[in-house]
Amino acid sequence: MKDIKRILISENEIRDKVEVLGSQISKDYEGEEVVLICVLKGSVVFLADLIRNISIPITIDFLQVESYQGTKQMDTVKIIKDISENIQNKSVLIIEDIIDTGITLNIIIKHLKTKNPKDLKICALLDKEEGRIIDINIDYYGFKIPNKFVVGYGLDYNQRYRNLPYIGMLNNTA
Repeated sequence: MKDIKRILISENEIRDKVEVLGSQISKDYEGEEVVLICVLKGSVVFLADLIRNISIPITIDFLQVESYQGTKQMDTVKIIKDISENIQNKSVLIIEDIIDTGITLNIIIKHLKTKNPKDLKICALLDKEEGRIIDINIDYYGFKIPNKFVVGYGLDYNQRYRNLPYIGMLNNTA
């Protein structure tokens, strides 16, 4: 695609890592059921592939937040769609596409903790540690990436590029 400056993580690398993550999650939660909460919209592709690599009983739910406009993080984070499942006394795994500043995820964690889950863990495909403002403990992650704006595999720029099978950098971004 002509708008992509560089591919950071290939389709094959993603597929292999998602398989490893699914296997590790299955092992760690063996004998129990887990609620996977997908943060919309960016994480849906990751969730779809991840659940096909998890061998334990799971349920899924969705939470939608608004925190970016283009490449810029907004000052506020709004919950657009809350989860519908009761997570009280259940093991919960938040599925995120990317953790950048930690601001959005921190708000999501605080929100979900008010619903009294048994435990709450994080699984992110991408960890942009350099950009972190709030310290977040990531229990499962796929790749550490530089502090660059990326698209593909669910991540977007103004709702475009989500369908790319890889993670790449755009020509017009830093």
